[in-house]
Parts: sequence; structure tokens; C-alpha cells
Amino acid sequence: MKKALALILTASLLTGVLTACGSSEAQTDAAETTTEEAAAEETAAAEETADTDAQAETGDLQVITVAATAVPHAEILEAAKPILAEQGYDLQVTVFDDYVQPNEVVEAGDIDCNYFQHIPYLNSYNEERGTHLVSVGEIHYEPIGIYAGTESDLSNISDGADIAIPNDTTNEARALLILQDNGIITLKEGAGIDATINDIAENPHNINFVEMEAAQVSKVLSEVAFAVINGNYALDAGLNAQTDALASETSDSLAAQTYVNVVVVKEGNEDNEGVKALVNVLKSDDIKKFIEETYEGAVVPFEG
Repeated sequence: MKKALALILTASLLTGVLTACGSSEAQTDAAETTTEEAAAEETAAAEETADTDAQAETGDLQVITVAATAVPHAEILEAAKPILAEQGYDLQVTVFDDYVQPNEVVEAGDIDCNYFQHIPYLNSYNEERGTHLVSVGEIHYEPIGIYAGTESDLSNISDGADIAIPNDTTNEARALLILQDNGIITLKEGAGIDATINDIAENPHNINFVEMEAAQVSKVLSEVAFAVINGNYALDAGLNAQTDALASETSDSLAAQTYVNVVVVKEGNEDNEGVKALVNVLKSDDIKKFIEETYEGAVVPFEG
């Protein structure tokens, strides 16, 4: 009887020991599992936070859209991009190769602003097309120049020579004024910045004026005696008004001051914060320095 009781007690003790060991291992396994799950959750949370921060960093940038011609406007805008990014703006530039579409997309509300034209052209465009575009910032001017084509001496121009000039109202007047300044023609008194070929009073060399869209003038340089080319299109063709032109507008001339290039918006959008920031950057010392060093006088920051 005592033996049987001893065996029962021994069995109970063994069972208790085994149970205690099993419980300890289970608890250890559970603790390890809990720790691993917690670590995984922490990693996932950290990754999610990083993703959220990255999205916030890019998603918080306010987009500014601008239409521009390639040279120098789009190049200047590219220089402004990193400065604007530091201020919380993402500048997106759409490049056009004419003087019409950049105004059309702003008038339609597809793009916030444009940067390619001067005030006389803007006023003429609004009058002719019934648009509602306004300037919000004067940035730079580009001296227009007379460039050699098949001839190279303005003082010995041949009779009946062809001279290519822009055909839009304001740039044609500008071309005629610089030709007058160089003794090639004489305009009627008071013709000024509204002059057309109909305002030519004297044409002693019987010049034949080849009128065409401003962007096309540089492309016919080899086919005409001379061409009067806008500064941006001259640059686009690898020409510099200060070094390559036979004659160009001087920095203190009325024309240079009149034809300052501006940032333009549709009327009613003058208080767009993004556009205001863009204008401030374009008028900053950093961008002035970029213009002066990059274009060496072919593009001049406007002071005013």
C-alpha cells in the first residue's frame, strides 16, 4: 500500500515538473513571438511614416505653370526653378516657338502665366484679338539687331536689297525704327512705335521688305541681304546682338526701355501667389546675375 502511494506521489511530482517546464517554454515562445511582432509593427510604422513624409515633402509644393519661348525665357525660368522649390513651389514650363500660343493658353486658363513678350506686343495682341491679358512684372529686355545675310555693309547697301523683318505690328515698328536710326530709311514724322511699312517716307535704296512671323526671320538670313531679328530668336539661332549684329538698340534707347519683357496673366489673376513668387525670383539678384553672366549683354535685366 505504501509502495503504491509512493508511486502515485512520484508520478504526480513528475507530471508537475513536466508541466512546469512546458509552461516555461510556452511562455518563452510567446514572449519571443510578441517581441518579433512588435518589432515588425515598429518597422512597418517607421516605413509608413517615411513614405508619408516623402509624400508630404513633394505633395506640398504648389505648382506654377508658365508658357515661354525657348531662349532666353525658358532658360531663365530653369534657373529660377531651384530657388522657387526652396520656397515651396514647383515651376512647370511649357515651351512654344511662336508669339501666339503662349497668350492663347493663358487667356483660356490652361496655364497660369507666360513670359515671352513686351508691353507694346501685349497691348496690340489684346486689341486685335479681344483678349484680357495684363502684365504683372517687368523682367528684362533684348536688344533687337540688324544681321548680315548676303551683304555685310550697311553703308554700302545695294539698290533693291531684300531685308527681312517681323510682321507683327510692334516688332515691325521696332525693326523700322532701328533701320531709320542707321540711315537706311526715313519714317513719317510721329510714326514711332506704331510704324508700318506704309509709314516709310523715304526709301533711297528701294529696299524690298520681306515681312514674316518673327520666329522665321533668322531662318531666311542666308536668302536676304539683311535681317532684323528679335533678341530671343537671334539667341536661338546662335547669334548675339552685342557681338554679331551690325547694329543694335542701345541700353539707354527709348526702344530698349519700351520693349521690356514681362510676365503676363489673365486679368483677374494678378494676385496669384505663385505668380507673385515667380516675379519676385525673376527680379532677384540671383537671376540678374544669371542673365548678365549667361547672355553677356544680349539680354539685359530691367531696372525699374
